[in-house]
Amino acid sequence: MSRKTFALSSIIALTAGISLAEAPKVAVDIAPVHSLVARVMDGVGTPDLIIPAGASPHEYSLRPSQAASLQNADFVFWIGESLTPWMESAIETLAKDAVVTELFEAEGILKLPFRQGALFEEHADHDDHEGHDDHDGHDDHDEHDDHDGHDDHDEHDDHDEHDDHEGHDDHDEHDDHDGHDDHEGHDDHEGHDDHDEHDDHEGHDDHDEHDDHEGHDDHDGHDDHEGHDDHDGHDHDGDDPHVWLSPDNAAVWLNTIAQALSNVDPENADQYKLNAAEGQKELRDLSTEIDEILSPFKGRNFIVFHDAYQYFEESFNFYAAGAISLSDARDPSPARVAEIQNRINEQSIACILSEPQYNPNIVATVANGSNVKMGILDPLGVGLELGKTHYFQTLQNIATALSGCL
Repeated sequence: MSRKTFALSSIIALTAGISLAEAPKVAVDIAPVHSLVARVMDGVGTPDLIIPAGASPHEYSLRPSQAASLQNADFVFWIGESLTPWMESAIETLAKDAVVTELFEAEGILKLPFRQGALFEEHADHDDHEGHDDHDGHDDHDEHDDHDGHDDHDEHDDHDEHDDHEGHDDHDEHDDHDGHDDHEGHDDHEGHDDHDEHDDHEGHDDHDEHDDHEGHDDHDGHDDHEGHDDHDGHDHDGDDPHVWLSPDNAAVWLNTIAQALSNVDPENADQYKLNAAEGQKELRDLSTEIDEILSPFKGRNFIVFHDAYQYFEESFNFYAAGAISLSDARDPSPARVAEIQNRINEQSIACILSEPQYNPNIVATVANGSNVKMGILDPLGVGLELGKTHYFQTLQNIATALSGCL
């Protein structure tokens, strides 16, 4: 990206000696990352969410309140331009004075290349993939040394996602965001006069933009992508940006977030670091719980709507057999649909999982004539209350949805 992304050492140099009278104003791109930042800031302040959980991160137009959050931010945390390409220019224009942390470039995280094609042959028998079942590595998240050991995951050369067009339909749940029980820190937003519009963020009154995102049901049609059907056979270079679906990556980020905030707000450094450590323990507990949920169903084949779950699959040794759509969730070509249907007929697929923001008719078409069960996965936690527990509930719900369908 053209905007310089500072390493932590550079941030330390930039912000040495800066102490804020109040908690730093923090803007975050998507709901799961917002949850991790909220976990670190618990008891100090509450971050602002830029992209509502019901909107597509890939294509979004900022509301005035969200633009103001960027403009007033001392800090911006985002996955990076690989997930939200439009957001780079917004940050460069609106958040000129903010310290920007691109989490996709955080040292120590696992990054996996895009998978190619509709079917994931090499994962069909990965039930014996060593090391992931007991999450041995989760115990030393504090050091993250074991994250370097993920080099052996590079062989999973396949992934396409850009997809968490997460949750364009369940805007109903945004109405109850007024409460944001775990958004204790929204009270400190009262001090942010220019964040008054963030109150409507809580109420998501500014979800007017969702009116046109309800059209993300017409994402079902992706009219402007119709000409891209032939892209099904094209290679997608680079790494999959759905990195938040790995609890290991989330654990690394908790330290990254705590360190970055401590540099800007040294008065609260101890609280940030304590919160990060507690969050890492919660992630270890979450991983154990998810392993227990999924363990009885390992070896059963399932198809996802679009290829957004590689990091979750890798974390829990629980691999999809294929994806109906590419990583950007455009409508699949007839050839791709036929390929998936053949897999269903040949390989005893137990379940096909759609997503709440996309047209269920596509999944129904793929499943037509078979006895395969259907379920729903949500990588962004659209129906969940924002805050420090959102991330944990999102991953738990993915595991529960898989087990319920399989």
